[in-house]
Amino acid sequence: MDNAHLRQQIAAMRHSFFDEEILDGQFCQLERLENGGNPNFVEEVLTMYFRDSTILLQSVEQQMETDTTDLARVDRMLHKFKGSTASIGACKVRDNITKTRELLEEGDLERAKLAFRQLRMEHNNLRAKLEPYFQQLRQVGPVETATRPRGSDHAFIK
Repeated sequence: MDNAHLRQQIAAMRHSFFDEEILDGQFCQLERLENGGNPNFVEEVLTMYFRDSTILLQSVEQQMETDTTDLARVDRMLHKFKGSTASIGACKVRDNITKTRELLEEGDLERAKLAFRQLRMEHNNLRAKLEPYFQQLRQVGPVETATRPRGSDHAFIK
């Protein structure tokens, strides 16, 4: 496959992230930072995000499955997770964190557990979508970044 065709695939894949509201404008902000010199900056940030968030999600899950769930502790962990998630522009994951936290605040642990399962699913979906994207980016080298897809009307952060 030639570079031009691969770049078109990458652009279409990237555009779909915004169309499906998986990512928001904060991701574009990260890409702008990448243009400052480190061509792998965004991938490195996301690698750290997935490493740390996987550990954090395991901790939240363990805490939610205990007989004496410390709701305040779970909320603090989710608050931290929401910050890092918002900083990379992962809006579906962020929205599911918000929903889980709201249910915890209401004291509805059973519904919060269901929301948490959805949160994990969105987190896994994000990873599954971004891994091939970055793999293809590595194949072709730097591409134009830091612009929103044409015709996109997605809000930066809800």
